Amino acid sequence: MEMIEEAVENGARLERACRVIGLCSRTIQRWWAQGGGEDLRMGPKTEPPNKLSERERDQVLEAANSPAFRDLSANQIVPLLADRGIYLASEATFYRILREEGQQKHRERSQPASHHKPREHVATGPCQVFSWDITYLRSAVRGQFYYLYMFEDIWSRKIMGWDVHAEESMDHSAALFERICREHGINPNGLVLHSDNGGPMKGSTMLATLQRMGIVPSFSRPRVSDDNPYSEALFRTMKYRPEYPRKPFASLQDARRWVAGFVRWYNTEHLHSGIKFVSPDDRHNGAEAEILRNRREIYKAARRRHPNRWSGKTRNWNPVEKVYLNPQKETETVRKEIKQAA
Repeated sequence: MEMIEEAVENGARLERACRVIGLCSRTIQRWWAQGGGEDLRMGPKTEPPNKLSERERDQVLEAANSPAFRDLSANQIVPLLADRGIYLASEATFYRILREEGQQKHRERSQPASHHKPREHVATGPCQVFSWDITYLRSAVRGQFYYLYMFEDIWSRKIMGWDVHAEESMDHSAALFERICREHGINPNGLVLHSDNGGPMKGSTMLATLQRMGIVPSFSRPRVSDDNPYSEALFRTMKYRPEYPRKPFASLQDARRWVAGFVRWYNTEHLHSGIKFVSPDDRHNGAEAEILRNRREIYKAARRRHPNRWSGKTRNWNPVEKVYLNPQKETETVRKEIKQAA
């Protein structure tokens, strides 16, 4: 208790100091409340009657590491031993002993799949990093869908191109991307295009197109939606619009007509929280600076009129200069930007 008190007085946290000497912080607090005294913890006086002996423990390890069973899990070893008329311990005991010995790893000869986080990309202006994905749109036929292809510039959040098809195809995605570059006059050399691991994204036609155009492909990890937050957020915004149809789209033309209206609203009217509440078109085309400058002046004038209504600085209307995709080391600023993007 004296050592704990000395550590706490010198700035250590009680819980961490107790952990070092193997005590619970509640035990120390109880002893302090009692004014000290002897250690009255009873503790186990005898070993459990069902505890394995050292010989039995060695037999478990010997069986688990034998050539016949070294590639199998405990759930497979125990039944196979039973088929041979042998029972050493339960599956839980096998797992516990292997874990205590540091052997509870991947036991098969095949290597476990290893998926590293995608490389970090930073956009400091338009047409540097694109994100794209495909989402389902319900059709009038039960079990059949239309497929919405959508490409977004993560710096400006502008929808650069889209299309709706009756099938999911790498040919459609490749043709759409080429059309985007042609219509917007984009030099694709060095542009980063991020997507998930779907067939249309990693198909031979799409990859050949990217290679031919000098595109830097970037892919999410399998089943990790957070690796592609901008497209996921875009589709969520679309499907949570009040005017999003509750009924299935009657036809392919009907779906395209509705998506065209949404894209027009999103690019020109939607004030995006991740880019200081300006529209994607205004940010992409360079009108953002004047809009935010006017807002700063309005706020400064309001503060001069009523300074007692402001406890600190006025709202930060400075443009977002950098947009991160899959940052490796998330600073506080980056975390806020990612949260806003979602």
